Amino acid sequence: MRHTANRLFWVVFSLLLLCGPTKAKGEQSELVQKLSQTEGISDIQALPAGEFKEKYQFFIEQLIDPKHPETGKFKQRVFVSHVGFDRPTLIVTEGYGAEYAKNERFREELSRLFDMNMVVVEFRYFLESIPSPLNWDYLTVENSLNDLHRIRTAFAPIYPGKWASTGTSKGGQTTLFYRVFYPDDVDISVPYVAPLNRSVEDGRHEVFLRDQVGTPEERAAILAYQTELFKRKNELMPAFKEHCTKNGFKYRCSLEEVFDYCVLEYPFGLWQYGTPVSSIPALTSGNEALLAHLIQITDPMYFSYITPYTAFDVQAARELGYYGYDTAPFKPYLTIKTSKDYLRRLMVPKGQENIKFEKALYEKTREFLLKEDPKMIFIYGSNDPWTASGVTDEAYFEGKQNMKCFIEPGGSHRAKILSMPESTKQEILTLIGNWLEE
Repeated sequence: MRHTANRLFWVVFSLLLLCGPTKAKGEQSELVQKLSQTEGISDIQALPAGEFKEKYQFFIEQLIDPKHPETGKFKQRVFVSHVGFDRPTLIVTEGYGAEYAKNERFREELSRLFDMNMVVVEFRYFLESIPSPLNWDYLTVENSLNDLHRIRTAFAPIYPGKWASTGTSKGGQTTLFYRVFYPDDVDISVPYVAPLNRSVEDGRHEVFLRDQVGTPEERAAILAYQTELFKRKNELMPAFKEHCTKNGFKYRCSLEEVFDYCVLEYPFGLWQYGTPVSSIPALTSGNEALLAHLIQITDPMYFSYITPYTAFDVQAARELGYYGYDTAPFKPYLTIKTSKDYLRRLMVPKGQENIKFEKALYEKTREFLLKEDPKMIFIYGSNDPWTASGVTDEAYFEGKQNMKCFIEPGGSHRAKILSMPESTKQEILTLIGNWLEE
């Protein structure tokens, strides 16, 4: 305890260096004053700002169902990271929870590249932004976009400059749909690795994994590994069951069927995040090594009906769509009779088993992309299975001046602007830079 005071001095001194000049006790910054005066905003909490001048978490009151205000309201969590009132602003359209945004080191790529303010919006029905009582009927894309529009409108007087939106994966879908429903809310949209699925089991992913991704030798190695897993299924099941039981996973089917689904899911998981095919254990490896690799790529929790991603499963079954499995090569080994409709049968919450997919969102979005030419850049990775259902069709971009698509060679679901080849990276940066200066 002798060095406590000295340590405290250096902690405080370090924080002062990080945070810059401080306000007098009780004095609020201009940003906090503006937030406090904005209708519906509450619970403003200062956070370590990192590269920014200021950073706050707050909640904003939202309508559960904007078309029927009598349904009630809920509080949605938002993070704002401040550079300057004269700087452009980036709204990060998350598709899930946004707890990561608390980290003082977090800064979205575009915000760092163009020194932009950053507003991160947690998606409704995740983490701190769940309505009570929870009613899945109001978890729709249109309602979530109204959330974003409400926030964008509230921030208009605070940040009057150019606005861009961005998001990754499901967040990238949100960026895409936000531009479709509210085309004038932002000047620039940059969705990363955003699929546009046409049904619950889109059909393009199976073809991509079977015939297109990687090399023929890599695809053959994956198929051989999956086949070896099925051949050893009886030997692997005791350890597989122990893993699932120990972790408390809950399923609507037998563990033998869960094993089948994990093996079917394997190639999607492997390619999605760029795991090298060379990491596949030799087929002569022991049972422990073969199973450990499978669980590393396809966590059996994925097929549980109790996960942090329940809200996503509802949206995928209702509007966002998903992917299916190619079971043909494994017919002699499967416990399951069919993988069709697995998302609805296994993963949606109780009471939603009869949920029906609505194609209206896909059709509305496709029509917008074919007809309009927004300042919009799509980023994909060539090896990412989601690229199979991405906005990559040449018909979307024919004759367009603004809307562009860039695919990182060998890239995965982690594709970014800065991971592109140098010439492509410079082209993207020049485009966005010019748009911000217009």
